[in-house]
Amino acid sequence: MTIKPLVTLLAIVDPLAIVPFFILYTNGFTRAQRRRTIGVASFSAFVVIAVCALMGLKILDWFNISLASFQVGGSMLMLLSALSMLNAQPAEAKSTEAELQQTADRAAAGASIAVVPLTIPLLTGPATMSTVVIYAQKAKDWLELATLVGYGLVVGLATAACFALAEPIERVLGKTGINVMTRLMGLILAALSVEVMADGLRKLFPILGQS
Repeated sequence: MTIKPLVTLLAIVDPLAIVPFFILYTNGFTRAQRRRTIGVASFSAFVVIAVCALMGLKILDWFNISLASFQVGGSMLMLLSALSMLNAQPAEAKSTEAELQQTADRAAAGASIAVVPLTIPLLTGPATMSTVVIYAQKAKDWLELATLVGYGLVVGLATAACFALAEPIERVLGKTGINVMTRLMGLILAALSVEVMADGLRKLFPILGQS
């Protein structure tokens, strides 16, 4: 398996773009509470990716959904995420400003926000899940499937690193720097989503692959 799935996952998850949300949600937390939130969020992101890699195809079979159809649908989600990122918005973020403030209020009251909304949907939403399933189908053996799960671990570690360095990152890059990085990852993701969509369409309509 190539490194392309890892690049795609890092582009979609884009933990750097979630840093401002992490700072908002953990405002007023003690250092211990923030460390626990980092640990739970990063581990949860890994679990979501691992479960999709190992069980995603079985779930598709259960619902009698063809992979080609799933590829086209998933690539559309990826493309929508890319368009959001090109507008300097997190790929999976769907919350309104009021919802963000409400979540921050709950966090300040002591509710755990590591899984929802940090992991789902901000880090690993539908676009991430569909991408993992698509690459799981391309795995030729258990070694490549294990590599995909390993990429999930890398994503989890990258998330933990970004969240742990949230305040220094925000100071160094600033809002403009984070926006530039988000747009760059969005451009990469847009190109990858078109590639996945083209592959799915060729499977659904073989005539498109004829020269």
